[in-house]
Amino acid sequence: MAKNYRVAAIGFAHSHIDSNLKAFASCGDRVEFVAAADVKPRIPSVSGERGTRIDELREAVELYGFKKYDDYETLIEENRIDIALVCAENAFHPEVSEKLLRRGIHVVLEKPMAASMPGALRMARAARESGAKIITNWPTAWNPAVREAKAIVDSGEIGRIFKFCFRNSDSQGPLSYGQVITDTEKGREWWHQAGTGGGSMLDYCCYGACMSCWYTGKSPAAAYGLKANFDSPYGSAEDYAAITVRFPDAVALLEGSWTTVSGGVPAGPLLYGTGGTIVVKDGAVEIYKTRHTDKPDRVVSSAPLPAGRENLGKETLHHLDTGEPLFPMLDLPLNLAAMSILDAGSRSARSGKMELINDGVWCTGDDVCP
Repeated sequence: MAKNYRVAAIGFAHSHIDSNLKAFASCGDRVEFVAAADVKPRIPSVSGERGTRIDELREAVELYGFKKYDDYETLIEENRIDIALVCAENAFHPEVSEKLLRRGIHVVLEKPMAASMPGALRMARAARESGAKIITNWPTAWNPAVREAKAIVDSGEIGRIFKFCFRNSDSQGPLSYGQVITDTEKGREWWHQAGTGGGSMLDYCCYGACMSCWYTGKSPAAAYGLKANFDSPYGSAEDYAAITVRFPDAVALLEGSWTTVSGGVPAGPLLYGTGGTIVVKDGAVEIYKTRHTDKPDRVVSSAPLPAGRENLGKETLHHLDTGEPLFPMLDLPLNLAAMSILDAGSRSARSGKMELINDGVWCTGDDVCP
């Protein structure tokens, strides 16, 4: 008989908590929503507009019947929890996750894993020592075209991948989707605060960091990053970022922008191989193998996602039930690789120099989050 799971929601900073809760709600009676609490922000939010932490917590309690707590540590003490959905600020992921993991509570995070490599390694150690799982969600993981492109790459149809490109879709920031919110109010949201892990590098370059490691199947070696604040003077975090990543025999070009009205070109991912090019679009994958043409040689429709594993909630329960491997983008090894790119990109943006990738061997910084 399949096990039922008691689920808590901790941290409402990231607006993807909404879609993550919907995914677990789709599991029906196998999920019981128990309790919810936000993680205290460094600067209190004042806006309750759609997508803010105040709105997300209120909506979660109303829709799913969570018992609301003012303090997440009290929530942990007073409830039996199997799985915690964590959508706190990136910089708070290590502290919150470690407290959960060391109690044997599985953690399902919203991307990226953390704000720094030392923080991510702190989480990895807690998971390894406790035996509890840490799962990092990526919205792109549920795009069938992204998975279809990986199968084509692995088939060898376009040769060896030597370049990967990704930029986010058009965006003018996470609070620019119809919200009525002042610049002062935006500045009080964690997204625009560098110290909490806000900014477009961690928000958007992270997608390319994860997918570039997955598609190439290689470990990154070094990165050059830059950050700029073009149109968000009310915040300390960047609203534009780019990372160039060096792999042993490939390169990745990653871009994250909160200042784009229209990109004018496909966001990708774009995959360049020695024998062809792949353009990933919603619902289909375009394959170009003929030179000097703007028409694809072949268009592949995306196969549906595996039944019973088609969203974050079902994939998580399937993994916990069966022990079968997670989809790689959700699992720890790939997320540590992605975090190593983001960490090097952030260090490079500060130093102005290319920075070597630090992993569990070379990363010996302290466990204090930025």
